[in-house]
Amino acid sequence: MKFSVFQISRKGGRDKNEDRMGYCYTKASGLFLLADGMGGHPEGEVAAQIVLQSISALYQKEAKPEIDDPKAFFNMAIMAAHRQILRYAAEKHLMDTPRTTLVAALVQSGVAHWVHCGDSRLYFVRHGELVVRTRDHSYIEQHQDAHPDQALPGRFNRNVLYTCLGSPTKPVFDVTGPVPLQQGDKILLCSDGLWGSLDDVDIVQQLGQKQVGLAVPDLVERALTKAGPGSDNVTVIAMEWETPDAFVSTRGSISTETIEEGVFASTVQAGWLDSGVDDLDDAAIERSIAEINEAIRRSAARKT
Repeated sequence: MKFSVFQISRKGGRDKNEDRMGYCYTKASGLFLLADGMGGHPEGEVAAQIVLQSISALYQKEAKPEIDDPKAFFNMAIMAAHRQILRYAAEKHLMDTPRTTLVAALVQSGVAHWVHCGDSRLYFVRHGELVVRTRDHSYIEQHQDAHPDQALPGRFNRNVLYTCLGSPTKPVFDVTGPVPLQQGDKILLCSDGLWGSLDDVDIVQQLGQKQVGLAVPDLVERALTKAGPGSDNVTVIAMEWETPDAFVSTRGSISTETIEEGVFASTVQAGWLDSGVDDLDDAAIERSIAEINEAIRRSAARKT
């Protein structure tokens, strides 16, 4: 398996960077992850880190060297990560839960699968053309999908999501694939700091014209410049697929052909998780949610 990859994250004009990204791979499989911790809630960067560590740990456990059932893996891994955030909130006695978006892509056996929750996006580009991009779990895109011919009412805000990981309610997420890969196909994962400043045409054009190692830093710099001093965090990770018979490797090229069976490589930083990916049972999760909601209710009562 051969692919090129480039990742970058910039803080922009924010006090801190709540985005997290990373990738990991085995001899026959690769997983690319990006999470955007949500402002307005506590410790968004912790939620994003928990999600990356939880899913990458499960990937390491399940990829032997491939994931047998990608859809089942994503379903299981998303819920495990979600529960880990709730567990963290309960253990820290937080009055609100940390929350994050997620987009992740799995490539193996010449095909791609991906999952997303929230408004972190995936762009799939082939021969300079957009094949597909994920649809945000936001009220504005929900309205556009349901009423494509209607103008958007002024009340719609692109930042308002109806689902995420870490919320007391069960997350909504979409799994896509398998999608066959061809030589030169590019998959870009990004936070809203990128697409909020640049439109889809700009992103696809740059990605289609250049190798990912050149296109990604240029896109990030353009987004920061266009957004100005108030720029959001801008985080991007992009992968370019290389078929086994491709002779020319691009910048950042990785070949797993020489990796031994059982070897696992990862750029996901260790840190928060020190107890594996053990889940709370459903009853404990419900208790945690009830405690958080009660704390929120008491806080609201004190303010009135």
